[in-house]
Amino acid sequence: MHLVLVGLSHHTAPLEVRERIGISRSMVPAALDRLATDGCDDAVLLSTCNRTEVYAVAADPALMGERIIGCLADYRGVSREDIDAALYVRMDADAARHLFRVSAGLDSLVVGEPEILGQVKDAYKVASESRGTGSVINRLFHGAFAIGKRVRTDTGLAEGAVSLSYAAVTLARKIFGDLARRKVVVFGAGEMARLSALHFHQHVAGTTVATRRQDRGEVLAAEIHGQVAPWDARFDALVDADILVSATGSPELVLTDTDMRRVLAARRGRPMFVVDLAVPRDVAPEVGALEEVFLYNIDDLRGIVQENLARRQDAVSKAERLVNDEVSAWYAWLRSRAAIPTVVALRTRFERVRQAELDRLAPRLAALGPEARDRVDEITRLMVEKLLLTPTEQLKAIDDHDTMDACSAALRRLFALDEDAAAAEADRADAARRGTRR
Repeated sequence: MHLVLVGLSHHTAPLEVRERIGISRSMVPAALDRLATDGCDDAVLLSTCNRTEVYAVAADPALMGERIIGCLADYRGVSREDIDAALYVRMDADAARHLFRVSAGLDSLVVGEPEILGQVKDAYKVASESRGTGSVINRLFHGAFAIGKRVRTDTGLAEGAVSLSYAAVTLARKIFGDLARRKVVVFGAGEMARLSALHFHQHVAGTTVATRRQDRGEVLAAEIHGQVAPWDARFDALVDADILVSATGSPELVLTDTDMRRVLAARRGRPMFVVDLAVPRDVAPEVGALEEVFLYNIDDLRGIVQENLARRQDAVSKAERLVNDEVSAWYAWLRSRAAIPTVVALRTRFERVRQAELDRLAPRLAALGPEARDRVDEITRLMVEKLLLTPTEQLKAIDDHDTMDACSAALRRLFALDEDAAAAEADRADAARRGTRR
């Protein structure tokens, strides 16, 4: 079995394309069901504002990659031509390296940002709870969790990391200077909205949360000692604010050009800084053309990303080495799985020979006491294990699939392992027939 990854991200697709292919958390179980109908029944779907990726296990990775691409396009109602140029397909170690880099924050728009590890964990949890996951996916994602945590602990990559929400604070400072007298309105109460509110709360005079979920808004407002505004009054809240951070999960715009013009009229020309952290976008792009508005979306934060990367290049280099070590360990485990059927058959063959010889010598061994017979059994078992230790380790260590297949085929032929398997299957079938007749 192989690991296959199909996806697109901020590296390959502009925001407009990511919006069209993105899948909200509530839609993920249905999307996984749709993938399963196309033969992809062991998969994890990771969809954030910056990426949409499917990690799956398949015997034919090329065929599975095509099925995943087709399924995503059909599910989101987009044509292949619209997304083909933005897609990447990776397999085995390359796919694992990609996920490990994502979990470590190395592939993020803002390098080192901490939110992505939680998003990876959530994607795995949803897949596990909705359809279940197999051993390859389980080992892969637990490795991703481990490397994400280790990079943050051992490299200092996350120290002073500029997350998307913190990047919004940095941009606000560039526009307004000191934020101590500024007021912020946050649309939404999800994780991104919460992080934004927490970051701004430390620097501004006051924060107001406007959300459709009044209960969640009240919890967030209490956490930051802020206020809650009813969703229908969100534009009124903007009249006295200096900064808007919008991070809802709405499939439609929550602030149009017309809405913003009305707000600006009431503000009497005072400028407003607007950060749209939602995918799909919350704020109409036309809002950015208004003279009093400074509008930024996720893709506009790339400059801060580059500054952050330059400051922490040493930490990035160390993190990359840790990722490579983790990939090597995971891929060695994956390769070893290809040898398991042959190893099991070989051990079964040797054990059958050992038991047959002990049965043949049973009359001669009968004169021995119970302890002596147990010792003979233990000695012969240890001899078999030692004889098989080297070929087993050598077979598992082969890193080329063709060589692995050739060696496995040679072992199966030399020791007649397929004949043993056929005989065992015939014995089981015969036993089943006898049981049925009884």
